Amino acid sequence: MIEKYPICPQLVRKIPSQFSWVDHRLVRERHIESCSHQAAALYLFLVTVADSQGLSYYSDAALMRRLSMDVTALDAARQNLVAIRLIAYKKPIYQVLSLDPAPYLDTQPPVRMPMDKPLSITEIFKQMMGGRQ
Repeated sequence: MIEKYPICPQLVRKIPSQFSWVDHRLVRERHIESCSHQAAALYLFLVTVADSQGLSYYSDAALMRRLSMDVTALDAARQNLVAIRLIAYKKPIYQVLSLDPAPYLDTQPPVRMPMDKPLSITEIFKQMMGGRQ
């Protein structure tokens, strides 16, 4: 076992009084492994600036400037984080999401279908797409 000790004891970090933090489950539960480098940078920035509800509203221009990204990289990073459910985004608001499992992110409850007859694969896909074809 390796004995650990601070390399710079005078600079041991303390938990700050503001809202920001990085949940260790990001690594322990392997969420970080689904992030591109740009997505990880965007996530770190959003976690740092978010309020107690995980909300922030930095503009695309400000994010691109602060993270040295172009619009394509920012869009891809945002889509990556939304796809893996680390953030929600509805212009101009970002929300850093809880890492707790959430059965549904939609505000509407799922539609329950009676199970009195088998469904075709087409009907199953239609339900998955919210009734859209």
